Order: sequence, then structure tokens, then C-alpha cells
Amino acid sequence: MNATSFREQGIAINKTAASDIRVVVVGNPCNTNCLIAMHHAPDVPRTRFTALTRLDQNRSLGQLAIKAGRPVTEVTCMTIWGNHSSTQFPDFEHAKIDGKPVPQVITDRDWLENTFVDTVQKRGAAIIAARGKSSAASAANAVLDHVRAMINKTAGDDWYSMGVISDGNNYGIADGLIFSFPCRTNSKGEWEIIDGLSLSDYAKKKLEATQFELIGEREDVKELF
Repeated sequence: MNATSFREQGIAINKTAASDIRVVVVGNPCNTNCLIAMHHAPDVPRTRFTALTRLDQNRSLGQLAIKAGRPVTEVTCMTIWGNHSSTQFPDFEHAKIDGKPVPQVITDRDWLENTFVDTVQKRGAAIIAARGKSSAASAANAVLDHVRAMINKTAGDDWYSMGVISDGNNYGIADGLIFSFPCRTNSKGEWEIIDGLSLSDYAKKKLEATQFELIGEREDVKELF
């Protein structure tokens, strides 16, 4: 884990950054690296620090669109919950295709729970195994999508995913983590977590697993806090 470099980045940001800075952490493990940088920039609002899970969201949109035989633009309300790792939960239960819940369009529940979730969780590792290097261009495009989503009002009833501070969330996730949630941005460029989504027992177990991993990562670098 390249944790110490993110401590130094946080210190530098705290000393020199503009008052309206927005931080997007991409270097893995990006959730916990974001947490470290945020901790060492105490003068910067915690909501200014985010971790990139938009790449996972984009991969999810693509997989669902291919399976349904629909344009990727018709897939909305896709959430990546938790860590940018193999424990993340790509939430097909709340996603929509052509405005309809994904499980009504793709009725193969086994494919959704296993093939789809597994493919998204392990896509990064699969690309590295196949190409011998990471998908840098896709990650760069995801950063652009992340930034656009943060600075523009979210359209309609859609939302997007990013890792943000978990403090005070309504989904039972422990405070003090950078956790990916469904988010919206208002016309002033301020984000908020989507509240009120009903989670199935299946989804709750997935969130518990990724939360457990993030708590473990935080424990591993506790000397940096």
C-alpha cells in the first residue's frame, strides 16, 4: 500500500491548495488512500475528498447494456457500493434499463448475482491479466465522468457513484470510511448521498462484506492517523 505518499499529498494540499479545491483519488487502494489524504488535510472540508468508483460504474453500465441489447445510455441509476476492490457491490437491483428496474428487463437472476457481479468486481484484474497493464485510458475517461458529475447538476432522477466520507449516512455504514454511495449533485456543485433506497437482504450482505474490508484497510494503516 502506497499510504505514506498520500499522507504527504494531504499535508501539501492542506498547506497550499486553493480554498475551493476538489480532490479525486485514483491510486489504489483509492478509498483508503483518500481517507489518509483527507485526514492530513484538516483545514479542507471532508466533503471535498472523493475516491474514484466511476470506472466500476461505467463497466457495470456496459455489461448490463450488452446483456439487454440496449444502448448504454439507456442504463441509469447504477450504484457501486463500498470499496473499489473485488468486494464492491454493483447494485443491479436499483439500476434501470429504459426506465424499468433491471431485474424486470434481465430476468436471469443467476446471471445478475453471479456473472454480472463477478465480472464487474474482477474486471480490472482481468484486464491486467490479458494485457499485462491496466486500463489507463478507461480510468482517465472515468475521471472525466467523475468530475463532470461533480460540477454539473445531476439530470432527472439519475445518480452516480463515488467514494465519499461515510459520516452520518443512513445505510448503516460505519462513520470514518471512504465508501462508495449513490450520489447526486445540485446546481451549486454540491453533492449529496441518495437516501431512502430499500436494500434487500442480499444487498445488505454485500454491503457488510465491503464495509468489513474497508475497516480492515483502515486498521492496517492506523499508524498514519
